[in-house]
Amino acid sequence: MENFTLNSFLLQLEDLNLSEDALYPVFLCFLLFYLFIIIVNVGIILLIFTDRKLHQPMYLLFCNLSVNDIVGNSILVPRLLIDMLRPSSKRVISYYECVVQAFTVHTFATTSHTVLMTMAFDRYVAICNPLRYSVIMTNRMVVKLTVSAWGVAFVLVGILLGLTVRLNRCRTLIMNPYCDNASLFKLSCESVFINNVYGLTFTVVLFTASIGSMVLTYAKIIVVCLTSRNKSLNSKALKTCSTHLVLYLMMLISGFIVIILHRFPQFSFYRKLSAILFHIIPGSLNPVIYGVISVVSLSELKSDFVLRLLHLLLLFFTSLQNTLPSHL
Repeated sequence: MENFTLNSFLLQLEDLNLSEDALYPVFLCFLLFYLFIIIVNVGIILLIFTDRKLHQPMYLLFCNLSVNDIVGNSILVPRLLIDMLRPSSKRVISYYECVVQAFTVHTFATTSHTVLMTMAFDRYVAICNPLRYSVIMTNRMVVKLTVSAWGVAFVLVGILLGLTVRLNRCRTLIMNPYCDNASLFKLSCESVFINNVYGLTFTVVLFTASIGSMVLTYAKIIVVCLTSRNKSLNSKALKTCSTHLVLYLMMLISGFIVIILHRFPQFSFYRKLSAILFHIIPGSLNPVIYGVISVVSLSELKSDFVLRLLHLLLLFFTSLQNTLPSHL
């Protein structure tokens, strides 16, 4: 069959194939997760910037993770929630909006790696070279690490999407509830060999650099802790590094699950669900595991801040639950 060019600017999105009984509970679950992500991450950012005691490289770098979680989920989740309540015929998206969403989705995933790599470097300097920490981790260095984390993601993802938008399109169905690069280049009937090669290279380079830097960093930190008799240093290293490592492993495992399920079309529902949870779960747990445990525990405002935040969340969720129909 000959290839033909359609290049439609309206694309159809697939749904999650949820039953009517499951639709509203899943909708409510996603909505509550999204609101929690926004409220808690914004709260952590405000706390860090308003409390001078937290104007330290570790916490300023962590703000990048919170910003990434807010932006990444705000581009994806609200649109997803609206589409869940729409009939299939009205679940459409413009091509340009789809490209922007795909760019944000991949930037979110890439920046999650690069930001955690910069945070690992900060922990390495703090634990392995504490006497020179203030000399190395200056405000200028924090800015350089931040710009590098975002800049690398923008460049890599920009090339990834640039190779896709050059293709002519002969299909209009996005095989996903949201747009990503793979869904976009599958709309084309042209050869996508270059896209596959670059996508694979991109993934291998990112994961190799990410895993390699983590292994190297934590290997040196472990050596320092084992050879040091300073119990205070070891305790601090265990506390800060364990939270950082939990975040990284959580993000890494969820990312691998999405990549693996892409290779098995028969598990399309689990692939769609895991791809959404890749945004929602880390975005919900990052501020809890790292922010509330590490940031708030080191602030003199800790108990007051946490209690006020939890009280507001409880009041909000209670009022929201009271407005829902009783059959939910």
